[in-house]
Amino acid sequence: MNSERLQFTTDDGLALHYKAWNVQGTTKALVLLHRGHEHADRWDTVIPSLSMPDTAIYAWEARGHGLSPGRRGHAAGFMEYVRDLDTFFHHLQKAHGLTPERTVVVAHSVGGVVAAAWVHDFAPRIAGLVLATPALEVNLIVPGALTSIRVMQKLKSDATIKSYVRGSWLTRDLSAASAYDADKLISKDISAKILVDLFDTAQRVISDAEVMDRPLLLFSAGADKVVKREAIDALYTNYGCEQKTHLTLKGARHAIFHDLCRDEVCGAIKRFAERCIANFTPPRLEADLTHPATNAEFASLKKPLPSPSLRGLSFIFQRAALGTTGRLSQGIRIGHATGFDSGESLDYVYDNKPRGNLLVGKVIDYFYLNAIGWRGIRQRRACMNQALRFAVKQVREAGMPLQLMDIAGGAGRYLLDVLDEPDLKILCRDWSESALARGRESAQQMGLSERITHLRGDAFDEQSLATVEPKPSIAVVSGLYELFPENDKLQRSLRGLFSAVNPGGWLIYTGQPWHPQVEMIARTLTNRDGQYWIMRRRPQGEMDALVEQAGFKKEKQWIDDFGIFTVSIARKPA
Repeated sequence: MNSERLQFTTDDGLALHYKAWNVQGTTKALVLLHRGHEHADRWDTVIPSLSMPDTAIYAWEARGHGLSPGRRGHAAGFMEYVRDLDTFFHHLQKAHGLTPERTVVVAHSVGGVVAAAWVHDFAPRIAGLVLATPALEVNLIVPGALTSIRVMQKLKSDATIKSYVRGSWLTRDLSAASAYDADKLISKDISAKILVDLFDTAQRVISDAEVMDRPLLLFSAGADKVVKREAIDALYTNYGCEQKTHLTLKGARHAIFHDLCRDEVCGAIKRFAERCIANFTPPRLEADLTHPATNAEFASLKKPLPSPSLRGLSFIFQRAALGTTGRLSQGIRIGHATGFDSGESLDYVYDNKPRGNLLVGKVIDYFYLNAIGWRGIRQRRACMNQALRFAVKQVREAGMPLQLMDIAGGAGRYLLDVLDEPDLKILCRDWSESALARGRESAQQMGLSERITHLRGDAFDEQSLATVEPKPSIAVVSGLYELFPENDKLQRSLRGLFSAVNPGGWLIYTGQPWHPQVEMIARTLTNRDGQYWIMRRRPQGEMDALVEQAGFKKEKQWIDDFGIFTVSIARKPA
C-alpha cells in the first residue's frame, strides 16, 4: 500500500498532518492514533502486518507531534486532542468518504485515552474501538510525583516534563528500540498540564465507562513499565458493551506494535475489525429507554443517605455552611432565592464578578463562581457562540431566512452575543415572565429591540412549537433538557421543533453527559421549585438518539475542557 502525507484544519485553524494508505472505492477503514511523543511515520513498519483487503488506513499526527505544528508535547489542554480527533474524523468523511459504521479506531497509549474520551464524550457510531496499552495511569515511578506535577503546573502554567522512557523500556526488539532512540521526530517533552489532564480525563472515562457501547478490543502488556495495569483492568470491568475482549500479551513491553508480539497484535486487530464491520450493530437507541447506568444513579440520589454516615454528615455540614456563612456570597444568596438552576443564577455565573457582604463574602463568592461546574457553564456559552455562528453561516450560504428561535432562552444573554450578525432576527421564548422582562430590558439598552422578540411560551408544547411563525431556520435548546430526567417531554418538544424548523434548517442543543459534582448538587443545592436539585445525566448517545428519532441528523459537536457540557448541531433534511 502506498502512503501519502495530507493535512486537515482544526477548529482553531491549525493544519495538522496525517498519513493515508488509501484504497480507492472502499468504505472500510482503520483510523490509527499514535502514542505520546510519537508521530504518524511510526506506523510505516506496522502497516504491512495491519493491512486488510479493501480497507483504507489513516494515521493522524497530533498537534505538537511529528510534522504537525505546535510546541512539542503541548496543547491548551488534553481535550484539545479529543476535539481535534472529532474534527479529523469529520474531515475523513468529507475528503475520503469514510463511513463511521465501517470504521474501527486503533489507538495506542496516550492515543488510547484520546480515543476513549472521544467515544465517551461524542458517542460516534464507529464499528469498533481498539485500545492498545492505553495510558490510563502513567507509571511516574517516584511516589507523590503526580501531586508535585500538579503544584508545578499551578506555579508555572507552561511547565514541561521530560520523558524518562527509552527504547529498551518499550520493546524487546533491539532494532526497534534503536530506531526509537534515533528518531529525531520523537520529542521527549510533555506539558505538565497535559500530563495532569491525561490522568484526570482517564479517571473520568473509567468512572463512567458503563455508558460506552462500542465493541472493544483491549490490550495489556505483561511487562509494561510505562503504564499501570490496574487502570486498564478498571476500564474493562466498567465498560458498558458486552462485546469486549481483554488480551494480555505475556512478556510484552509497552510498544506492542514494535515489540516481538506485533504479528499477534495485528492479527487480533484484523479479526476484530472484520467481525465488527461485518456485524455492525447501531448504538442502543436510548430515546425510548433511558440509560440504565444513569437511571440507577438518579434513583440513588433521590434516596436519603444512611444515618448516621460520614458522607451524610459531610453533606449536612455543607448545607449548613451554604445556609449561614454562604449567604455572605451574592451568588449563593441568588441561588437560595431563585434556585441554583434558575436563569438568574445562570446570568450571575456568566457575569463572573465576585460580590458579597464584607471581604469574606467576596472570597466565598470567588470560590463559588470558580466551581468546576460553573467554569464549564461559562465554556458552554463560548461553545454555544461557536455553534450559533456556524449555523448562521450555513443558513446564510444556503440563502435561507435568517430567523432564529430559542424555545427556553430566558433573558437570552448568549443570543445577544450573535446579533452582530447582519439581518439575523431572533425569537426568544421562555415560560418565565421575569426572565423575559430582563431580556427585553437588556435588548433595549443595547438598541436591539427590533431584532429580538421575547414571548412567553411552553418549550414542551408540541403544537405551540410546530405552529410558530415565522418559521425559524435555526432552533436552539440550551440548558433545558438537562433539567428533566424523563424523555417523553423531550420527545414532544423535539417533534414540535422538527415541524417548526424550515427544511434544511438547523437545531442546536446542549447536553450534560457527565458531572463530577452531581451528588454534591443533589444533596446540598435547591432548584427553582425549592426542591433538591437532582439531575439525571443523559449520556451523549442517548441525547443524540432523541434528536435523531425526531428526524434531525447530527453534524457537529463542541465540548468544554472538563467533559461536562456539550453543544451539538443537527440538520433537518432538505
